[in-house]
Amino acid sequence: MKIIPLHNQTNQLIADAIKQKREAQQELFELYSPKMLGVCRQYVKDLHHAEDLMLSGFLKVFTHLPQFKNEGSFEGWIRRIMVNTCISYLRKKNPVQLSDEEYVFHKQAIDSLETTELQDIQKLIDELPTGYKMVFNLYAIEGYKHAEIAKELNITESTSKSQLFKARKWLQAQYVRMNKTANGDK
Repeated sequence: MKIIPLHNQTNQLIADAIKQKREAQQELFELYSPKMLGVCRQYVKDLHHAEDLMLSGFLKVFTHLPQFKNEGSFEGWIRRIMVNTCISYLRKKNPVQLSDEEYVFHKQAIDSLETTELQDIQKLIDELPTGYKMVFNLYAIEGYKHAEIAKELNITESTSKSQLFKARKWLQAQYVRMNKTANGDK
């Protein structure tokens, strides 16, 4: 029963934000920015760059808000804008290079991990090469299918599958190694 009033409240906020009411825009930003910062952080290692991308994404959200058709969730629509903003940034910064070669990771990255498991996993994901990381995030976190990833990144479906396989394999190996180190095993 609480879902309906919240949904109506969100629809009213969206309508007011379209009318350029700053209070509604501020409320939408405050409501969704923590989650969207987390989305941007999945793609960009540096928190400050992730914050910049989130702000850039919200600028796009408010610019294109009249195009939101109320089909699907509003949060999902915002999330897709954030993901696309991050991918565009990463493409401009360093063109994505997907490789069939095994990536060599440094032990130093494993030794500097934080203590909590979630932070440890995020640090491991951060150490993935950009191509592996984007495919992993799009598939495992965002729920994209390989055909969608291939289209988004301008690669083949088989390359997407290969990059995901290699990313998972490396993450699993490093996670096991990290746990052995944490437990005093060598």
